[in-house]
Amino acid sequence: MEMDLALIWALLIATAVLLYVVLDGFDLGIGLVFPFLSDEGERDVAMNTVAPVWDGNETWLVLGGGGLFAVFPLAYAVLMPAVYAPVTAMLLGLVFRGVAFEFRWKTVRWKRVWDWSFTLGSLVAALSQGIILGALVQGIEVENRAYAGGWWDWLTPFSLLCGVAVAIGYALLGATWLVMKTEDGVRDHGFRIAWPAAIGTVVMVGAVSLWTPFLDPVYMERWFSLPWLLWAAPVPVLTGLTVLSLGWGLLRRRDYQPFISAQILFVLCFVGLGISFYPNIVPPSVSIWDAAAPDESLGFLLVGTAVLLPIILAYTIYAYSVFRGKVRAGEGYH
Repeated sequence: MEMDLALIWALLIATAVLLYVVLDGFDLGIGLVFPFLSDEGERDVAMNTVAPVWDGNETWLVLGGGGLFAVFPLAYAVLMPAVYAPVTAMLLGLVFRGVAFEFRWKTVRWKRVWDWSFTLGSLVAALSQGIILGALVQGIEVENRAYAGGWWDWLTPFSLLCGVAVAIGYALLGATWLVMKTEDGVRDHGFRIAWPAAIGTVVMVGAVSLWTPFLDPVYMERWFSLPWLLWAAPVPVLTGLTVLSLGWGLLRRRDYQPFISAQILFVLCFVGLGISFYPNIVPPSVSIWDAAAPDESLGFLLVGTAVLLPIILAYTIYAYSVFRGKVRAGEGYH
């Protein structure tokens, strides 16, 4: 039986994007909760929790974006003109954030400036990612295999709602990461930040979920008609159970449960997007197979990926294993 290389690559790129969200999401979230920590010592501890892994987490963004360019060139050519502005803002935010990450350890006078650069860079990157997602969900106008929309089509109430939702969700991941990785005052601050972030995330996920079916008749069909309803129904049920698990973990002040529950919530939202999108890679009209490169190219690239992907996964698992456990004041890697 012949392999469907386009579908395999779509799953690989979707996996890379999901891994970026679950790994770099809490990393960006640390920047978002930075101003709510009480002093410089707590901020040092918070930054040390992600210092060994933050740059490795962004590998998955490169893999997702680079894979889209190489494997689905039509999708890349359509999407980039549609979201040039938020993509540029996201990259600038990541640059400022990365520079701040290194420079804040090397200065005393300018440390607060770099702290705020770290926070603002994280905020811009998180908002931009949500806006890009919102622009994709609401649909990209395509004519003659090219982007046919305007410069500001990405800027809508729905895309802004998605931007705020992603930022609040990342703040939840950052707060629960601190709960899991720290002790004493930093852990307590993580719990205090996590409660409003959890409530805000649940409200925003609900708002985006209720709005999405009205954006396209296909979305409405996927979520409210048979036989698609049979596939989609477990997602809201599992989401409700995950929200209960998140609340229970915060209420009982568990170390691991809130973070794991928040990550599962993001995964379920991603699965929901997959249900809405399939088989399109650029809603509402460009399918996975329409956008794919020739099978010869897909096969050649798949061989290289089959070698490199396990290495990246092994390194990521090893890094998190080496730096597992609580981070205490005075300890760190930077």
